[in-house]
Amino acid sequence: MKVQDVMTREPSCVTPGASIREAAQLMQREDIGIVPVVDDKGSNRLVGVVTDRDIAIRVVAQGRDADLRVSEIMSTSRLATCNVDDDISEVMEAMASEQVRRIPIIDDRGTLVGIVAQADVVRKARDADRAERTVQQISEPTGKHKQ
Repeated sequence: MKVQDVMTREPSCVTPGASIREAAQLMQREDIGIVPVVDDKGSNRLVGVVTDRDIAIRVVAQGRDADLRVSEIMSTSRLATCNVDDDISEVMEAMASEQVRRIPIIDDRGTLVGIVAQADVVRKARDADRAERTVQQISEPTGKHKQ
């Protein structure tokens, strides 16, 4: 099964110049926990992501203002992505190794074309055992919570 068979197409996104408030309102409106960040809405080239955790840790916990720009808190390095033509097993491997629940999907030019969530993999994967192992690896405790 290919990524294109399970991904959500044309996910909502923001640009680096958007405010944190705008990103959070988008998350609220669409009931999502990650927003891809694209260089501009015309090219849709993926340049980062902002998550609900980024907002909680880098804005709220530090007492910063919600009018900050997304560019000030977005994750840009080591972005876990997959290609639209990848096999679903590659998405599961990336999710497990990076311990992330969502993966932006790009084409060969780096253009954002979709997103795959852990739930998509679990619902649509043909290999239920592998999907279960992926969820377990994603949820493996690290740091203080590791026992």
